[in-house]
Amino acid sequence: MSDRVRLTASQAIVRYLSAQRTVVDGQEVPLCAGVFAIFGHGNVAGMGEALSASRAELPTYRAHNEQAMAHAAIAYAKTMRRRRFMACTTSIGPGATNMVTAAALAHVNRLPVLLLPGDVFASRRPDPVLQQVEDFGDPTVTANDCFRPVSRYWDRISRPEQLMRSLPQALGVLTDPAECGPVTLALPQDVQAEAWEYPISFFQPRIHELTRLGPDTRQLTAAAEAIRRAKQPLIIAGGGVHYAQACETLARFAERFSIPVAETQAGKGALRWNHPQNVGSIGVTGSSAANELARDADVIIAIGTRLQDFTTASSSLFRNPRRQLVAINVCRFDAAKFGALQLQGDALRALDELNVLLEPSVSAEYSARVKHLAQTWNSSVEAATAVSDTTLPTDAQVLGAVNRAIGTNGTVVCAAGGLPGELHKLWRAQDSDAYHLEYGYSCMGYEIAGGLGVKLARPDRNVVVMVGDGSYLMMNSEIATAIALGLKLTIVLLDNRGYGCISRLQKSCGGTAFNNLLEEAAPAVDFVAHARSLGAESLQVNNVRELERALNDTRAQTRTVVIVINTDPHHSTAAGGAWWDVAVPEVSGSKDVAAANEKYRKTLRDVSDLE
Repeated sequence: MSDRVRLTASQAIVRYLSAQRTVVDGQEVPLCAGVFAIFGHGNVAGMGEALSASRAELPTYRAHNEQAMAHAAIAYAKTMRRRRFMACTTSIGPGATNMVTAAALAHVNRLPVLLLPGDVFASRRPDPVLQQVEDFGDPTVTANDCFRPVSRYWDRISRPEQLMRSLPQALGVLTDPAECGPVTLALPQDVQAEAWEYPISFFQPRIHELTRLGPDTRQLTAAAEAIRRAKQPLIIAGGGVHYAQACETLARFAERFSIPVAETQAGKGALRWNHPQNVGSIGVTGSSAANELARDADVIIAIGTRLQDFTTASSSLFRNPRRQLVAINVCRFDAAKFGALQLQGDALRALDELNVLLEPSVSAEYSARVKHLAQTWNSSVEAATAVSDTTLPTDAQVLGAVNRAIGTNGTVVCAAGGLPGELHKLWRAQDSDAYHLEYGYSCMGYEIAGGLGVKLARPDRNVVVMVGDGSYLMMNSEIATAIALGLKLTIVLLDNRGYGCISRLQKSCGGTAFNNLLEEAAPAVDFVAHARSLGAESLQVNNVRELERALNDTRAQTRTVVIVINTDPHHSTAAGGAWWDVAVPEVSGSKDVAAANEKYRKTLRDVSDLE
C-alpha cells in the first residue's frame, strides 16, 4: 500500500482542514467548522471542486458579500471563544480585496479566520489574467499583498508541496492564544489545480486543545506583592477573560478579595451585570462608578485587555504616576503597554496562582464605597432606559426595551456608531454569552453578518442584532443568507436618518451639521419593504412599548425578523463617560471651532498635568 496520495493543492487544503479536531465542552469536534465561499473564475475550478467533493466532511456556505462572510466567520470564532474557526474562499481581484477590511477587523480583535483568496497564475501564462492588478515595477505583487499588514501569517502558495510547510504554520497561528489572528494563504488559480503526491501521514487527525501558558515565578511574585499593598484596587476585564474561559474564576477571585471589576467592550459579560463586584463599563463609554474608581485606584489589574483608546479614555485614566498597573495577558505586546508590571500568561492560570499567594486586604470602607457607586450607577441606567411613549425615542430607551425582552438566553450583537457606546454603558448582561460587540475596529456593516456567525455558533441563543440605518444600508445582504440557512435572527433597525453619532461628534468639535444626517427633503427609505424583499418578516413600530411587544410576539418566529423604529439622532446618554482625544482644527473661520479648539487644548494641558 502506498504511503502517499495524489491530490491537487485545493484538495490537500480541504483534506488537511477536515482532519483537524478540537475539544469543546468535553466533546471532540472539527476545528474548522466550515467554509464560506463566493466562487469566481479564480477559485471555482480549484477550491470549488475540492469543496464540492468534501461537502460532507467540511460544510460550504454560500454568502452574498465577501466582507460580510468573513465577518460572519470572525463572529463565529469569537462566539466559540477562539476554540473553533471558519475559512473563507474568494476569486482573485475584488472578491479578494473585499475581505481586507474583515482581515483588519480580525487582526485588531485577535480573532482567528482562514482567508483563502484566489490569485493570479503562478506560471504567468495568461498575464495579465482577468482582474489582475499589475505593478509596473514588480510582477510578483498582486492585490493579495494588501493582506500582508492585516494578517498574522501570510503566504502565497506557488507550488502544491509548499502546503506541507505552510498549513501547519497557519494552524499554529489560528490556535495560538498569543499570536491568534487572521491567516491569509493566497492561492494562484493554476496552483489550486496542480497535483502532488502528499504523504498520507500529513492528513492524520490531530486534536488542538487550548494551551495555557503559566506565568513566570518572578513576575507572579512581583504582581502579588503589588496587589497585596493595594488599598483601592480595580480590575479591568478584557476579552482575554472570555477566551481563557476564566469568567467564573474571575468572579470567585473578585468576591474573595472584594476587588471591583470594570469591563471593556470585549470583556463585558465576564461578570453578570448584578454581580456585587461589577461596577460597569470602563473608559470613554464607561460608567461613572468604574471611571471614578479608576481615577482613584492605586493599583489597576488589567486582565486580557489590549488597553485601547476608549478603554483608557485616551490614556487619561492611566496617567497618574502614583498608580501601579499590573497587566495580566498571554500576549507580551499587550502586557508591556503603559509601563505595566507584566504578568504574561493565561488569565485563568494567573488568577488561580495569584489566589494562592494573596489574602483579603481591602477595607470595609472601600467596599462600601464601591457598593454605593455601583448602586448610584444602576439608578442612572434605569433612568436612561426607562419606558417612553415618545415617537422619537433615544437609543438608550430602545436598548432598554430589547434588554427587557431578550430573555435569559439572549445575545445582543452590534458594532460601530453611537449604539455600541450606549450598549457598553447600559446593557445588562445576564451571562458571558449575552453581549457580542465588534468595537475593536468599529466596523460599520458587521452587525447582521456578525449575528449570522453568532447564530451559527450558538443556534440555541436568541440572537438580537441592533443596527442603525447607516450600517444597515452599508451591508444587509446576509439577511438573505440567514433565510437560506434557516437561521432566525431578530434585527432591530434604528432609523435616525443618517449617521447620528458622527453628527453629534461633529457638533461637539464646533462644526455645523454637514454630510451626516439626511435632509428633510431626502426620500425616506422603506426598510420594512426592503427587509421583506430579502425574505425576512418585517414590521414598523411607533414607540418603545410597541417595540417591546413586537419582540415578545415574534419570539416564536422561525424566520428572521426585522423590526424598524425611528429614533432621535441628537441624544446620547449624558451619565458616565470620559474624555476622548479628538483633535480640533487649530485654524478655522468658525468661532465655534475656535472655541472648541481652546477647550481641547485646555483638556490636553489638564491631562498632561496628571503625569
